Amino acid sequence: MREADNSPLFETKSAKGRTLFKLYAASMAMAICLICVYRVTHTPGKGKTGRYFWVGLFMSELWFTLYWLITQLVRWNPVTHHTFKDKLSHKYENELPGVDIFVCTADPVIEPPLMVINTVLSMMAYDYPPEKLNVYVSDDGGSELMFYALLEASRFCKYWLPFCKRYKIEPRSPSAYFSHASPINNEWSSIKNKYDEMKKRIDDTTRVGKVSEEIRKEHKGFQEWDVGVNKKDHQAIVQILIDERDPESKDTDGKILPGLVYMAREKRPEWHHNFKAGAMNALIRVSSRISNNQIILNVDCDMYSNNSECIRDAMCFFMDEERSQNIAFVQFPQNFENLTPNDLYSNHLLVINDVELGSLDSYGGCLYIGSGCFHRRDTLCGRSYSQDTKIHLGKNNHKKIIESIDVLENECKILASCSYEHNTEWGKEMGLKYGCPVEDIITGLSIKCRGWRSVHLNPERKGFLGLAPTTLLQTLVQTKRWAEGDFQIFLSKYCPLVYGHAKIPLKLQISYCCYLLWAVNCWATLYYVSVPSYCLLARISLFPKLSSYWFVPFVYVFVGKYAYSLGEFYWCGGTVKGWWNDQRMWLYRRLTSYLFGFADVMLKSMGFTTSGFVITSKVSEEEASQRYKKEIMEFGATSPMFNILSTLALVNLFSFVNGVKRVVMDSDIDSFSELVVQMILSGLIILINLPLYEGMFLRKDNGRMPSSVTYQSTFLAILFCTLATI
Repeated sequence: MREADNSPLFETKSAKGRTLFKLYAASMAMAICLICVYRVTHTPGKGKTGRYFWVGLFMSELWFTLYWLITQLVRWNPVTHHTFKDKLSHKYENELPGVDIFVCTADPVIEPPLMVINTVLSMMAYDYPPEKLNVYVSDDGGSELMFYALLEASRFCKYWLPFCKRYKIEPRSPSAYFSHASPINNEWSSIKNKYDEMKKRIDDTTRVGKVSEEIRKEHKGFQEWDVGVNKKDHQAIVQILIDERDPESKDTDGKILPGLVYMAREKRPEWHHNFKAGAMNALIRVSSRISNNQIILNVDCDMYSNNSECIRDAMCFFMDEERSQNIAFVQFPQNFENLTPNDLYSNHLLVINDVELGSLDSYGGCLYIGSGCFHRRDTLCGRSYSQDTKIHLGKNNHKKIIESIDVLENECKILASCSYEHNTEWGKEMGLKYGCPVEDIITGLSIKCRGWRSVHLNPERKGFLGLAPTTLLQTLVQTKRWAEGDFQIFLSKYCPLVYGHAKIPLKLQISYCCYLLWAVNCWATLYYVSVPSYCLLARISLFPKLSSYWFVPFVYVFVGKYAYSLGEFYWCGGTVKGWWNDQRMWLYRRLTSYLFGFADVMLKSMGFTTSGFVITSKVSEEEASQRYKKEIMEFGATSPMFNILSTLALVNLFSFVNGVKRVVMDSDIDSFSELVVQMILSGLIILINLPLYEGMFLRKDNGRMPSSVTYQSTFLAILFCTLATI
């Protein structure tokens, strides 16, 4: 009988340096108030030149102030968690609950099968009882290439899993491990050869684009593709590749293998498939028929496990005697293995992961961000919080019915059919929510509104590593989808200020708005980047003179913001150059991703467009990859986003040069004193845009800015400047 032991399985600590942060925030608030006073008391009178520019700038500053207050609230009290996995093992090793792992993929070209099976193998190799693990792969592409790759993985795992556990290797994705590890013995070489042989077979088959007749005879599952399957029109396919009842489902050490299931839900042109949310809901139903484990982990297909003890970390929260009852999900941050040393495109989201999401924990829990998240199954299925919500030790509440695999697969196909959800609560009160490109956010919000809370866990060894976009356009397109989806939530019935009223803390409601209002930031930023430079050309002053006392609060806010931002970024483990790249991407995202996201939401609300889910490519050309590794910014494509960035960069360059000419050649010192802030602002934008100028005028490689974009942007910038100087 297990000894009574109520010692905690995790501890929570407040972040350090909060007093210093609060003093900084208070001083910044005072300076911002002084700026507002200046704007109100020095507004040009009616009929005076620059009055409307002044008022517009004041409106932009008021928006920045409001958004700054929200971000300070989010950063106010971050907390960190530390787990005690040794205590977990001591108390519950024989009673650990089962885990169903969902891996979602949608396109075998953009998300190569070899990448997907490396993720799958890393999940199967967790340091966790294998009989309590089941891995489900949802293939929304309905590709026999993906099925073939999983078939190969089901064979290779018999060698890979014992090897991982015998030598306690990390990470347990074969590709990631062998790319860095050195040979340790003959077994290492043997496993490496087996992996290379499997990799070659999968690559060869993928290159051909079809599975050979010889391979098709190896498994009955290939018969599913005999009737003709395409990505948007096919029947439901469910194939159990590893089943615990099969005597051959053991590794080379005679240990049981984790279950492995392939699923391609039914797709028909007349049925809306609801993107990833639809796939997740089909997985919830299919897995409930096969294993029905109490905990669900969902990951993107490119997010392999980098830490074999992640499940045990999560279980420390779900199984703690005192504080586990109301925890619905444990969210690990998204991290990436292919980031450059200075994170060229700021994909790490360093401060968001290390500071902001931790702060949300102190208000009731972080966001559900769609990958690397452990859920209680019943919370995903709509259960409200009650006192009786403990994990059932050693149970999965699922009767193991002795039946043929064929019968089980056929029953699961019904659960993965298009019509199954018709006139049901799936996508509404059950499963992931439908109707939004970022279904994860509203799903997590609805769970919290039913009384649950969540936990953000960011261990020293990252839980999951994926592939970040490696070009500027990919990054901006991905961010545009996030911003669009988040703003769509803000304008919907799921707005936290409405949907969460009296259900979640007000601080948490407001904190959600930090992300839901990303898109709205485009207008104030666009105004601040374009109008001061226009007025610099037109000799219209929008800021106090250099000799005025009112100049001080502007300087304090400017210097204070950037100094604190740099310190925060460096404290989180970034570099100075990485921080500068982060500032550049902060500007680029607001001027393009947020702008297009805002426009799409508005057009959709007026019935002109419909939302779509954009998959970010996980592959890139070799030349582009080499430039990325050298931290050379990639343009190399025509896009209206690039037109906006190039035009604004040139406008600020022309206005700055004109201002310098006026001071140096015309000796117009008085004008300099009045326009110095606008010159500094344009100069800062020029420094941020140096890689863009280089891509437009100096580079000769394929990653340079397309000539058509350069010509168009130059023409528009000259036209803009001409209008300002008339």
